[in-house]
This record gives sequence, structure tokens and C-alpha cells, in this order.
Amino acid sequence: MSRFILVRISQFLNKLDVALAQIFRGPFQSPQPAILGINPNSHIGSTKNDSKYGLRDLIGDGILWAVPKHRRTIERRLSRKFGYPEYNWKPLKLKTHLRSCNNCGHDHEIGVLCPNCYAKVRTETQLMQDKIQEKLGLNPVEQEVIVLYEGEKHEQPSEFLDGKRIVEMEKPRPNWFSKNLIQKTTQKPATTKEAKPSDLG
Repeated sequence: MSRFILVRISQFLNKLDVALAQIFRGPFQSPQPAILGINPNSHIGSTKNDSKYGLRDLIGDGILWAVPKHRRTIERRLSRKFGYPEYNWKPLKLKTHLRSCNNCGHDHEIGVLCPNCYAKVRTETQLMQDKIQEKLGLNPVEQEVIVLYEGEKHEQPSEFLDGKRIVEMEKPRPNWFSKNLIQKTTQKPATTKEAKPSDLG
């Protein structure tokens, strides 16, 4: 495309030179124009019969086709810049649904877990999974696996550890990781599938 434009510009300069020579009819001859080291005579034929030319021959096709035909209205320009308040409002909005976490103090949205606390839980869970895989491998586990931290194995009764596989973490338990999470619930299982309403009085 750029080569085509350079050829067209060179052709225009040649035709302009011929037109000026015909107007003034002087004895001088202007030098041949050269753009970026391109010889116009290598791409253009003789200029004897090039006295008649139009805008289409000079510019060709494709240069003026990308010009917009209609001007955008002010409403469309504003809607493209700011959006619509009912659907998509692009400027920043003031958030009023942020709360501070009670454990770490970081801000988070209502109805969403605290990202800081959740990141600590994910990291600790990954360490526990790596420790289990290191000790038990990838073989199927037929017995219950219990993860205990440093110094917790001696605190548990022997009946609690019978028939179970113990995985010990070589570090103390984090403060936010409660021991009650590893204990089973004391609530008796339901004997029926019917849900009974409560607090009706």
C-alpha cells in the first residue's frame, strides 16, 4: 500500500512538472523529483500523453473510502464516553457495601469472604495436603486421616487415635485455626427426612 502511494505521488509530481513547463514554456527544465530514493521513471511510462488526468487517476481507489459519512451526535458521543446510568455507567461509583473483617481488619464486600483470611486458609490447607501426600502417598486411604499439629498427639486419648492414620504438622497450630474444627459434631443424626418448623409460638 505504501509503495502504491509513493508511485502515485511521483506520478503527480511528474504531471505537475509537465503542466508547469507547458504554462511557462521556458527554456529551463526542472529536475526529476525523487522521493525516498525511488526512480519515478522505473514505474511510470512516458509523460507525453499524460496532459489529461483526473482525481481518480491521481489518488486511485481506497484512500477516501474510510472517511465517515455522518457526524456523531452529542448524545451518542456522551453515551460512548460515560455509558448509561441504567445499564452500564462507566465513571467510578462510590461503594457503600464494604465492611471490615472482625479477625484481620481488612475491608471486603458484604456477602463475600474476607480475601486476606481466605488466602491464609488456602495456604494452610495446601500445606496440609502436601504433608498428607508426602506421608501417605497417592495410594487409596481406607482409614480415617487426622491432621495434628506439634504437641497435640499427646493430648489426645488413645481411644481417639485407634484405627486412624495420624499426620503431624511440624509447627504449632495457628491462632485462627480452632481445634474444634477436627472434632465431629455431637448432634444426633435425624431419624426422618421431614423438616419441622420452629419458633412458631
